[in-house]
Amino acid sequence: MPDFTVRTADQLPTLLQAFRKEAGLTQSEAALRLGVTQQTYSALERNAEKVGAARLLKLLGILGVELVLSKPAASPTPPAW
Repeated sequence: MPDFTVRTADQLPTLLQAFRKEAGLTQSEAALRLGVTQQTYSALERNAEKVGAARLLKLLGILGVELVLSKPAASPTPPAW
């Protein structure tokens, strides 16, 4: 599975939906595992930028996805003229 670089919160809804589908889960099944209603899960998936870190990490675990934080590779220093 490829890595996905997330730089803005508005990327999350599409990624969460794709990860859920890849895991073979419906919204109802993911909601049940997360302990929320399907309606709450649907809103969570649509508005992922508003989800707290603890809930997001739990959801990623349910979807079989891990969160990896890394610093971008440093850009080469331009030559001093």
